[in-house]
Amino acid sequence: MPCSKLDWLESESAMVGHANSSDAFSFISKGWREVRDSADADLRLIKARANSFKNLATSFDREIENFFNSATTFYVPAIGSGSSPPAEIEFVKNLQLKISADRRVYASPSFSKKMLEKLKPRTRIRINLSSIKNAIVSEVEDGNGLKKWNRVRFGEFWGENESEEGKDVRAWEPIQALKTRLREFEMFEGFKNSDFVKKVKSSLRSICKDPEDSKEVLPLDVSELIACLVRKSGPFLDQIGISRGIASVLQSTGYCYDGGFWTDHTKHVPSDGKRHFAIVTTASLPWMTGTAVNPLFRAAYLAQSAKHNVTLLVPWLSMSDQKLVYLSPLTFSSPEEQEVYIRKWLEERIGFKPDFKISFYPGKFSKKRRSILPAGDTSQFVPSKDADIAILEEPEHLNWYHHGRRWTDKFNLVVGVVHTNYLEYIKREKNGAVQAFLVKHINNWVIRAHCHKVLRLSAATQDLPKSVICNVHGVNPKFLKIGDKVEEDRKLGNLAFSKGAYFLGKMVWAKGFRELIDLLAKHKHDLDGFNLDVFGNGEDADEVQSAAKKLELNVNFLSGRDHAHDSSHGYKVFINPSVSDVLCTATAEALAMGKFVVCADHPSNDFFRSFRNCSIYKSSDDFIAKVKEALENEPLPLTPEERYNLSWEAATERFLEYSDLNKVLNNDRELESNDTDGKTISKSILTSSLTKAVDGGLAFAHYCITGNEFLRLCTGAIPGTRNYDEEHRKELHLSPQVENPIHTC
Repeated sequence: MPCSKLDWLESESAMVGHANSSDAFSFISKGWREVRDSADADLRLIKARANSFKNLATSFDREIENFFNSATTFYVPAIGSGSSPPAEIEFVKNLQLKISADRRVYASPSFSKKMLEKLKPRTRIRINLSSIKNAIVSEVEDGNGLKKWNRVRFGEFWGENESEEGKDVRAWEPIQALKTRLREFEMFEGFKNSDFVKKVKSSLRSICKDPEDSKEVLPLDVSELIACLVRKSGPFLDQIGISRGIASVLQSTGYCYDGGFWTDHTKHVPSDGKRHFAIVTTASLPWMTGTAVNPLFRAAYLAQSAKHNVTLLVPWLSMSDQKLVYLSPLTFSSPEEQEVYIRKWLEERIGFKPDFKISFYPGKFSKKRRSILPAGDTSQFVPSKDADIAILEEPEHLNWYHHGRRWTDKFNLVVGVVHTNYLEYIKREKNGAVQAFLVKHINNWVIRAHCHKVLRLSAATQDLPKSVICNVHGVNPKFLKIGDKVEEDRKLGNLAFSKGAYFLGKMVWAKGFRELIDLLAKHKHDLDGFNLDVFGNGEDADEVQSAAKKLELNVNFLSGRDHAHDSSHGYKVFINPSVSDVLCTATAEALAMGKFVVCADHPSNDFFRSFRNCSIYKSSDDFIAKVKEALENEPLPLTPEERYNLSWEAATERFLEYSDLNKVLNNDRELESNDTDGKTISKSILTSSLTKAVDGGLAFAHYCITGNEFLRLCTGAIPGTRNYDEEHRKELHLSPQVENPIHTC
């Protein structure tokens, strides 16, 4: 009967195992023969050298005898002189007697036998392992008379508080010699009392100390010891002409670089079956901007599933910055107070109480960039036990000056969501083309270093590495409810819209106000009786209003307010001429409320092209035609598909799909191509390894550059933001910053 496949495998395994065992014994036997032959050759060489030495001694004896004979015959005293032999002759005779006695001793068979026994190789080397064990651990008896091993503490090993019994236990000569040499090494008082020696002792103490005994900060690892050594070697490096740039980076912050070129560190492993999302953004309510509102909704709808734990990490501003950013008198004296405001605002709009955590990291407001920049290492504010999946809202913004642990080293998956078209804003500034060129490559740099995947809301953004285009934002459910009410009024025959056109946004030139003023000024006479209401606050409010007044435009400027405010419900047409947006949230909100939208032919509006109430103009003349058409007609009701596409439920589904999180959450490891061609797979693996190596090198270079305060200031960083300041430390209850830190967080 033919054997089964399992039997064949077992037989093959047995043959392989037997072959491996035979090869192993053959290798060991061969090695032992070589050692034995080498020992025999050494012994023969020793004997040959002993015979040579014996021949040399014999020859020397003959020369001595000739010397004595010649000395005796050389002296012939004068007859009758009565003089005695000279002293030299007496010395030679005594020496002759001494050498003759030594020759008899060395020539005896017993002496030769003793010498050969000493030179003979030993057949066995005995090492008393119990002495080593006794030097490390001691055997004691507990109360029940049972013996157990007690580990010798670090202080006891070095003789600190040492008892008489301990001295006997650790009296093994090699251990005593080691301790003696180390104590002699510490004879240099300056070196003995240096921080480096103390840190080395701390690291060695951790080896001998039980984990439960340690309640202090963890000791240094190898990389930290090297960093400390480099810092202490500063004067020596200066003397030999080596730059201290890297040393200055190592001592600049409390967070050592944990990244690597090719290796990953141990990462979070979900223990309860739940995945943890850490959403990090660059703004927070009450600042009514997209990066404050949209990440908040994303956190709420991701947390709506019981499968996920979610933390939203938002910037905390000091009181002076709050007055610049938030609408007065909306300021907060503590993070807890701001968290209450955020949760209340959110729950009023989504209709349910989301279960997610809100944390704060130190931030500083940049007047020049009109944005909030992190202070210190933002990644440290997510505990390692929760470092699973990171969602970086505006990843390039978060990492321009990030000097800390690499996000992809700490988290299993890092997804970036690009909100802002920074290049468009920068081009409008002085020397904008040069600045935009530099920022473009810096953005590519930090994205490759810190992200696994990037989602671009539209094609209006920079074409970044590892990116795909997808709108992963929805609208506040409150706007959809307003649209439902408009449809009910229309069915009842009531007038849904009693006002004309309006525009709403932050009043800065780059947010579409330049385009709006130019369009209205060019066609001022083509829009007889047309009035436009503009809602907004911003840094350029005075300039915008002055320009409109100078051109005598029919524009009514009103203070900024929430788009869902009752005062905006009666408008029929929302006008958005902006070409700097990535995806205008206000446009989506206007469509959700059942209004007409007139917007420019721009990639930022591609998502809205399929909506029936969206009119896209391609020229200034077309703008006038679209506005007149919208004012003369009534909007169509949203279809069920259009309504769902605007919701956050649909946006969350798109986010999980395009970020590959669906595959991750379903434990699908095949995130790459499913190609079964072996050559293609090998090439893909090689390319992936090279890419990871390059990305790791970019991350390390970025870490070194951002650690230099001079380079940070040259690239536009806020002074002192490499670490958080004393004010942030007190307000967020953080640990003090150390000038030359030695431990990681």
